[in-house]
Amino acid sequence: MSTEVPGTGPAGPTGPEPGALLLCRAVPESVALAARLLSEPMLLTGAGGTWSVLVPEGRPWRDGGEPVDRVLTGWATALAVGAPWPVLALWWDADRAGYTLASGFRRPVGYVWLANGTPAGEDEAMRTFAARLGLDPVLDVQALDHLTEADPGADAPARLRALLAVLTRAGVSLPAGLAPGEPADRLREVAGARPDTRAVERPGWREAVRTELDALDSSRLAPWMPWSGTPRSRALTLAQVATGLPLTVWGVRRRSAGWIAAGLLLLGQGMAGVAYELMRPRD
Repeated sequence: MSTEVPGTGPAGPTGPEPGALLLCRAVPESVALAARLLSEPMLLTGAGGTWSVLVPEGRPWRDGGEPVDRVLTGWATALAVGAPWPVLALWWDADRAGYTLASGFRRPVGYVWLANGTPAGEDEAMRTFAARLGLDPVLDVQALDHLTEADPGADAPARLRALLAVLTRAGVSLPAGLAPGEPADRLREVAGARPDTRAVERPGWREAVRTELDALDSSRLAPWMPWSGTPRSRALTLAQVATGLPLTVWGVRRRSAGWIAAGLLLLGQGMAGVAYELMRPRD
């Protein structure tokens, strides 16, 4: 059974500063449309042939004191819901490090290591992770199983780097310098120096709706809803609205920026779908 990544406390005085990366199994053009509807300024660049990476500014955990893993779980869930591509969030702070994999409406799966590299997750989560990414059930799963065993020579960031090494066989290739354990400022500096990097800013309300409608009309840029106008698309629209509203309320009550963003993104996509249905030409 897969497990959700539990929340963490504020980072301590020792160990790395909190940081995070969001890996999406899609080209930057597709990711940019969805990422703009999050409330966090990010840098977006390629991370392999069919992968992209988002480097967040990190204000929720730097200014608001919210645990980085909770924020990243919300963002990954928001980006992945309704999309045909999964989102892998990598996060770390002074106490722990881990990942969250979100794909569609399925429950996110994740794993955690303590700062010294001690495994603190369930083995089954690794196998679910491998299955959802279509990794090799023998070679890759064996490599992932090693990450659930004690290793005195590997701290938490080293565990994440080993995880990324496994994912190279799935096409992941992070740019040099974008490494787990680095602080957010350093990650943004490295990403910002790349010629193919673009800034992702939050649009205004009208622009957000226009972005969604443009996306729905372009199967190349927005593959998360390529069958607009069908019963399946209408069902997804209703599911997004029905899920987004309570999720937003729950995030507000918990003062969780990540889950608020997830709820608002679901609401935005759902309402854009409703608008599309009302505005599209009828036969």
